[in-house]
Amino acid sequence: MNSQELQLRLKSFALRCVNLQKHLPKDETGKIISNQLLRSAFSAAANYRAACNAQTKKSFIAKLSIAFEEIDESVFWLEMIDETKLLPSHQLCAITEEGVELTKIIAASRITAMTRLKSKESV
Repeated sequence: MNSQELQLRLKSFALRCVNLQKHLPKDETGKIISNQLLRSAFSAAANYRAACNAQTKKSFIAKLSIAFEEIDESVFWLEMIDETKLLPSHQLCAITEEGVELTKIIAASRITAMTRLKSKESV
């Protein structure tokens, strides 16, 4: 998967979160979790995009690290929606799986980038 494809997947994930949050209860808990989910999902997409436009390898890794933290946080909020029974589990399964997969992809990219940076620094 190239960086453009990953950018599209992250953007699509954020948009899916928008659609999901429309089904959350409008009570205080629903609003808080909804806001947190949307912030983290959009932040993951925005920070990955920023990483792709980074001027240096260190900047790339820093932005990638933020994208990783944010997509992982999104998965956390999806788990909270499930565990608090705000939505039925079957409505969350596919989007949660996508979030977990995106987390793994970004984590692997970060490890690769850090390994390459260290190998260049040791030369």
